[in-house]
Amino acid sequence: MTITDEMTIGEIILANPEVAPILMESGMHCIGCPASQGETLAEAAMVHGLDYDYLLKKIKEL
Repeated sequence: MTITDEMTIGEIILANPEVAPILMESGMHCIGCPASQGETLAEAAMVHGLDYDYLLKKIKEL
């Protein structure tokens, strides 16, 4: 799965539901909230104080 900087969390999970546990384990427990439909992975990582590059690496390992 190719993730672009413009993709929202909702789009990423819709494309690959296996991403959800990675995000949950990282502390993003609001993956189903309305913000996830308009927030990119990079934006969410910043808000939650997480390392975007690390999350992206974990997702690409799927």
